[in-house]
Amino acid sequence: MPELKWLKSSYSEASGNACVEIAESGNLIAVRDSKHPELPPTAVGRQAWTRFTGALAEGRLR
Repeated sequence: MPELKWLKSSYSEASGNACVEIAESGNLIAVRDSKHPELPPTAVGRQAWTRFTGALAEGRLR
């Protein structure tokens, strides 16, 4: 995977210690734990990510 530009959620703690970060790479969305950036990220397809975040926004996942 090429060098990624990681983005933190606007809902993360002020200290930034407890959040998930994402990065875009073509048709993939990479996801990592900000507390362990040295670990390899998980990558999912853009369509799957869109369905996942849509389900979260609609409250279908708890």
